Amino acid sequence: MARIRSLTLDELAARGIDTSPFLADFAELPGSIATLGYRPDILQATLGLWTAVMGAGRVPADLKYMAGYLASKAAGCQYCSAHTASNAANSGASVEKIGAIWDYERSALFSASERAALSFAVLAGQSPSGVTDQTMEQLAEHFDEEQIVELLSVVALYGFFNRWNDSLATTLEATPRQFSEANLAGQGWSIGNHSA
Repeated sequence: MARIRSLTLDELAARGIDTSPFLADFAELPGSIATLGYRPDILQATLGLWTAVMGAGRVPADLKYMAGYLASKAAGCQYCSAHTASNAANSGASVEKIGAIWDYERSALFSASERAALSFAVLAGQSPSGVTDQTMEQLAEHFDEEQIVELLSVVALYGFFNRWNDSLATTLEATPRQFSEANLAGQGWSIGNHSA
């Protein structure tokens, strides 16, 4: 059960928050937005970071969401794991690929560049001190410095959301929940403390 009540769309609007950008990308308003709305200034700063990291860039959106998924799973956040996996599917990753993501090092579904990015995401998501010089060298074989910064920004952004949503036990919305129950349960996904 959520530890802070989510603000309604009307309450967010009364605080001057335009939720239309979120509703354009998500079937339901993410609970993290509805709780960040208690501080509109922090929400707006978070939206700016979200847009810069997950919006345009040189790393494909599906790879960014898969990296966010592995980083979130490595951190133990079921809420963000559900969102990033369903967003990866919405961004072009096949359900089969998402289902094989924990076998990315061996699966023929993943390219060498994806393997390097996903290894980096797991290590950085678990503990930044786990990223080694060798990890960075493997990443640099496929990505330039701008792309590496973009990938690390994804992991860091989801680090924020992992802590936010797990600490508050944010209720998981229906769309990512249904995707995860259908496609991630075999990977050990469960709703955890994110049920209504």
